[in-house]
Amino acid sequence: MRASLLNGNSSGLFLRSIFGSGNSLALGGVWSPLKARNPTKTAGLLSCKSMSTNLPVVRVKEKIDLTEKEKMIFDRLLATIRHFDLPTQLRVAGGWVRDKLLGQDCYDIDIALDDMLGSTFVDKVTQYLASTGEVAQGLAVIPSNPDQSKHLETARMRLYDVWIDFVNLRSEKYSENSRIPTQMEFGTAEEDAYRRDLTINSMFYNINTSSVEDLTGRGIDDLRSGKIVTPLAPKETFLDDPLRVLRAVRFGARFSFTLDEELKRAAASNDVKDALAAKISRERIGTEVDLMVSGNEPVKAIAYIFELQLFWVVFSLPHEHEPTLPEECDRLCLAYMDAAWSLQQLIGSLSLTDEQRRLSLYAALFFPFRTIIYKDNKGKKIPIVTYVFRNSLKRKGSDAETVVGVHSAVARLLSLIPFLESNVDEELNDDDMGSELVDIPASSKLRVLTGFLLREVKDFWRVALLIAVLAYPSPIGCSEDAMFKHTELDKRKEVFQAVENAILKLGLEKIWEVKPLVTGKDIMNVLQLKSGGPLVKEWQQKLLAWQLANPAGTADECLEWMRQTHLKRIKME
Repeated sequence: MRASLLNGNSSGLFLRSIFGSGNSLALGGVWSPLKARNPTKTAGLLSCKSMSTNLPVVRVKEKIDLTEKEKMIFDRLLATIRHFDLPTQLRVAGGWVRDKLLGQDCYDIDIALDDMLGSTFVDKVTQYLASTGEVAQGLAVIPSNPDQSKHLETARMRLYDVWIDFVNLRSEKYSENSRIPTQMEFGTAEEDAYRRDLTINSMFYNINTSSVEDLTGRGIDDLRSGKIVTPLAPKETFLDDPLRVLRAVRFGARFSFTLDEELKRAAASNDVKDALAAKISRERIGTEVDLMVSGNEPVKAIAYIFELQLFWVVFSLPHEHEPTLPEECDRLCLAYMDAAWSLQQLIGSLSLTDEQRRLSLYAALFFPFRTIIYKDNKGKKIPIVTYVFRNSLKRKGSDAETVVGVHSAVARLLSLIPFLESNVDEELNDDDMGSELVDIPASSKLRVLTGFLLREVKDFWRVALLIAVLAYPSPIGCSEDAMFKHTELDKRKEVFQAVENAILKLGLEKIWEVKPLVTGKDIMNVLQLKSGGPLVKEWQQKLLAWQLANPAGTADECLEWMRQTHLKRIKME
């Protein structure tokens, strides 16, 4: 079964090299490439060697150093309190505190108020600024919207070109089947800290006292030891708000922190999995996944999802589809993503833009789904990849279209790689040629076929090539317990670069931007037609093939070729 999952004959090598034949990566009953990764090797490589279980020691600053702009912002807010003689305590909450303690810049400033709504305080700031001759900028109040999982009103303004959000400290209680709180009221700073997702995100910076407040008593210690822990019992925390499971995964991957064992058991429990599926909107799940895939450790994040047995909760599929999923499909998805990420590191960042990199990882992750389809309500056959993007993750339709297009291009590219790699096209199989190539010289067919392919996939041709080389070349003899070693990745890197160089040498970079030399009207004149139709479309493809075969050709030469070819066919008929 496993040996039939990839195009061509390369699957045996790919799967044996990653998984072996005896489940050699099963560690503690759950397979994890992260536990198997050798950190001294190329990023993303799967390895059989276990990582050390010692927790990392993270350098945490003793105090928060404010930038000049932050000092100016906080001084303005404190001046507002003094101006109105308010007892309000101003606390910067969450991620800003965490990142500043790690010595990282952060421009996401969320301020929690202990005795008033954010909109009330923003009004006070606006009045104070007016009294000093200043004008408040970017004022906005974002109302609560439970349907979008936003349960508190947030007020926003811009100070010194930095957006600041203001919200009140809160205490929340949840119903059993929703993450919408049934009760929400002003809370103390300690209550607010304990209702947050993770201890490392629960700390405050008290602007009034210029001090860090670690009210759970664990935030700084967990940050220093690199641990992902919930302030309260993890199952209680996750059942109150199941989205916190994915946030734990995302932050664990982002900082390469270790997930707490009790947290992992809670996250993998059926109760929490059911709550994640039932209580959290697919938009919010998709947003978290996209942040993971776009982040600095995408493979680690998806591996955590796999390890916590959340893969099919997150990437849910329709009940009926065909054919059936490959054996251990979730492992295979992760393995492809890991290999794609590793290959990206070897190739370097110059070959792909951030958007291409993001979608290449999705294309790799969902590559085992590429031939699976389902039928919609109208009986139309739809790629299951489209379902995952549009229904499971609620991502934009263009992401689904691009990844499906990449998968389609990969199938055709695999047949061209041997010729592009060797720069030989005489042996191209005529069975693979469309009717538009019948009159094209053999020496030009490789350029024409590749050109047509690139005109379809456009800027994402390098993404298609990246995914294609994961399924190429033919198997290389290796032992059953062999891993996907550096030599294999190096060979695939060489194939990628050879094909990339061949495409550039053929002059096909940006070929999709080249306009046809001949218009539909010109074709109709030659054929003496009064209206367009299938014949015109057929000739448009033939003439585009001629143009690809003759990159220096002119419109007149193209039309003359059409006339001569058309006359020959009339005589033959």
